[in-house]
Amino acid sequence: MQTKLDTQFSFPGEIITPHTHLPMGQNFEADMVKELVGKKLIPNSSIQLYTAHLPKVLDWLHGLDHPKALENEPCEVPVLLYDRELSFERLLFHYDGSPASAKIIRHFLTLFENNIKKSKATIISPAFIPKSKQKEEQEIIQEVNTHTSETSFIKFNFNRIGDFWSYAVKHQCTILVTSKNNQADLAKVLFHFYKGGMWYDRLSFYLAI
Repeated sequence: MQTKLDTQFSFPGEIITPHTHLPMGQNFEADMVKELVGKKLIPNSSIQLYTAHLPKVLDWLHGLDHPKALENEPCEVPVLLYDRELSFERLLFHYDGSPASAKIIRHFLTLFENNIKKSKATIISPAFIPKSKQKEEQEIIQEVNTHTSETSFIKFNFNRIGDFWSYAVKHQCTILVTSKNNQADLAKVLFHFYKGGMWYDRLSFYLAI
């Protein structure tokens, strides 16, 4: 009988590691790859975060004829894909003006409040936000600023996840926080650029809904 962990992700279950503690500890970056919890049977209801080594995911992805979404059915639990290392040095938040986007950012701040106090954060928001959404936009900026050491706010009309990836690479961001709704397009970007001249192996991806 397959477990949810086996069937939820498109890639093999042994690549993914579940984590159960909230918020994450101060040494989460260093301890993450050493954790053995992923080899144990734990209740799905206890899982707060999934992590996976991005090169392993991309090696699997490159074994396919065409890139595909990383999850068959996106679940509520966030996924963090890390490359050469996991660093909270420079955070890039994708805010699209929706309540779902605000929820993703707020949950990230809660999950990693012990890890991001010295982080530099950038929030990219659409050039036009309806007046009804401006209060929430300002609240998000303030909350990110409260949790990090430095916060920048930029308005760009980025329409594709590839635009955010390019910005993150150019500015050497270390974590891109975005929606799981973008995972299929992100898989295509990573599929085409992996190990290429633009590849930045310090960039991790936090995907949530």
